[in-house]
Amino acid sequence: MGFSPSSFDWLIGCNHFCGRNVPVKGKQIELVQDFCQSAPAVQGFAGELNQIWTNLIVNAVDAMPPGGRLIVRTYPDREYVCVDIEDNGSGIPEEDQTRIFEPFFTTKPMGEGTGIGLDIVKKIVDRHKGKITLDSKPGRTVFTLCFPTA
Repeated sequence: MGFSPSSFDWLIGCNHFCGRNVPVKGKQIELVQDFCQSAPAVQGFAGELNQIWTNLIVNAVDAMPPGGRLIVRTYPDREYVCVDIEDNGSGIPEEDQTRIFEPFFTTKPMGEGTGIGLDIVKKIVDRHKGKITLDSKPGRTVFTLCFPTA
């Protein structure tokens, strides 16, 4: 028996994840939730979408110094619902930005990253007919994900 996507109030999923204890590795991270309460639902696999938030938020926490700030923002954009995950960490070096979605590519030290997290994120976004973009420089990285509305 196969699975099919269902109409998913992704705000509930993102709220659920962001309400959890995010592994902060001893860092005091400020979490800012800026959710558009009127964002429409998307068609999707809730568990897969939560995997996206898990990977991106854990990566953001890894990149941030103690006292860092993580912003999760949602908003409608024409026929899409978009999510920004923004951190004030070290940024992704420009020369690495074109490779971050490659399987087994990592900027983390040996033994700290597998290099499959962002590959998985990209595959899930593609499966949901969404888009993902990156804007990164030292002190500010934003992943923007946009998914078609239901």
